[in-house]
Amino acid sequence: MYSIPDPPYVLLVAGLFFSLTSGVAFESVLKQSVRDWSQNRSTRTLANLQGLQLFLPFLGISLGICIFLSSGMEIFGFTAQLAYAIALPVTVFIGWLIWSQLGKILIQLERGGSQALDLDSWG
Repeated sequence: MYSIPDPPYVLLVAGLFFSLTSGVAFESVLKQSVRDWSQNRSTRTLANLQGLQLFLPFLGISLGICIFLSSGMEIFGFTAQLAYAIALPVTVFIGWLIWSQLGKILIQLERGGSQALDLDSWG
């Protein structure tokens, strides 16, 4: 007899928790790196701040989101294989877009200072 497996509610919560805690680490590393750069104005560019120290929390965010998305799809009846087959490419693509956008924002910040990111002045 065919039985439907229990939905992975624990994985859903774990993925969300993993993403949130990695996000806090990402925020603190990014803020500290930009603060250090702005005080020193060293020869190291802001775009180079996208090193392993910043990439690991970002990878944690992405991994948590992938688990969260796939678990959510499993709750709605998708098989685990199909859920991960959908969630993994979506997460990788969106993560790549965000990571490249972060690099562009850091370059813009380096060239124009914090005034370059002032979105209220565009109105």
